[in-house]
Amino acid sequence: MALLKGKGAMIGVNLIAKVYKSGVTKDGKSQYVDVQLDARDPRGPAQTDLHLKSDRVQGEDGRVRYNSGVPYSTGQMEEIIKAAGPNTEPILNKDGTEVGTIYGFKGNVMPATRGTGLVVNTKSVEASEFKVDDKTLDNQFVSMRAAREARAAAKESQAQAPAPETKHEQAAEVDGPAVG
Repeated sequence: MALLKGKGAMIGVNLIAKVYKSGVTKDGKSQYVDVQLDARDPRGPAQTDLHLKSDRVQGEDGRVRYNSGVPYSTGQMEEIIKAAGPNTEPILNKDGTEVGTIYGFKGNVMPATRGTGLVVNTKSVEASEFKVDDKTLDNQFVSMRAAREARAAAKESQAQAPAPETKHEQAAEVDGPAVG
């Protein structure tokens, strides 16, 4: 799950929404949406998980999956779609069939009142600073992988760094006998 900390970190965030046609609830009043921090937003590159919600779920087959879907009402979806305007891209399955749409937009996020993660305040949405295209989702995965690798490299370099000398040891070197 994306971590947005500090003053103003949840204001004016560039986001993408992955909306699958199959994500509509049976009553048609809500749509499950995977909203992610856009990797190109200044807050994105250090994030190892760009999803606003990411719950670990163990399936019946024993495999661990992550649920990133959050229900948004039909009215909220209309606000996101209106804010995105033409900034959309179809989501295609491996056969090339359209199964959903990516929307690029900008908005304020806040902690979810029910469940975990962050949700979009759809009263604050507007056009994104970034254009979504057929490479957007790939770039999201590349960004998360790069952040995980950078974090792992930083941990490894910290583990290999020599322990700093104490002041006592440094003083002993300075006060040692002069050669010569």
